[in-house]
Amino acid sequence: MGISIFPIHMGLDTVYAVKGDGVIVIDGGDPHRLKNFKKGIAEASISPEEVRLILLTHGHWDHIGSTQDIKDFTGARTLIHKSDVHFLEDDKTSQPPGLTSWGKILIGLMKLASPFIKPPTFEVDIVVGDEDISLAEYGVPGKVIHTPGHSWGSVSVLLEGGEVFVGDLAMNTFPMRLSPGLPIFGDDIQLVKESWRKLLALGAKTVYPAHGKPFSADVMREAIA
Repeated sequence: MGISIFPIHMGLDTVYAVKGDGVIVIDGGDPHRLKNFKKGIAEASISPEEVRLILLTHGHWDHIGSTQDIKDFTGARTLIHKSDVHFLEDDKTSQPPGLTSWGKILIGLMKLASPFIKPPTFEVDIVVGDEDISLAEYGVPGKVIHTPGHSWGSVSVLLEGGEVFVGDLAMNTFPMRLSPGLPIFGDDIQLVKESWRKLLALGAKTVYPAHGKPFSADVMREAIA
């Protein structure tokens, strides 16, 4: 099965449309970015009804903000890990702790903007646990893997070809990082590293972060060594 990957820029985040025999969308981007999404799938020659699943890598506001709008537009089902469901039920902005000195400074600055950001609350169709979930029924050769660390409910999507979509388990853009590597925000850096060991052992080859451009998984192998 051939796979095509289409990045869609949704404010701070990049959302990915992955097309095989079916189409899934990974993450929901910033709030009020449906226009970006519509433009992105149109440029990819994907019709709204082809999108069968919106998969949320985790529940932080900049990854869920336009999910309900995308769902209403496409009719797709939504999926998140059980440990991050609470983010969808609270209209307060979710900010993870800083893992580095710069991460702590940046989170402090971001909290100043929190009162002006109101992520929508909504319900998801599929709540998963820690077990791997096949994406075959959605026409995509890959699986959802629980990879906690950035948040307790973070998940990644690993395709059979080694492409891995990790949300914020890695970062590759200013002002977060000047080069690709480990996240500067999160709940537990040791869990982040354990999750990376799992993904690398499962054959991850190319990393698709939500913040920044794709890069070789060898970077992460060196980062956790």
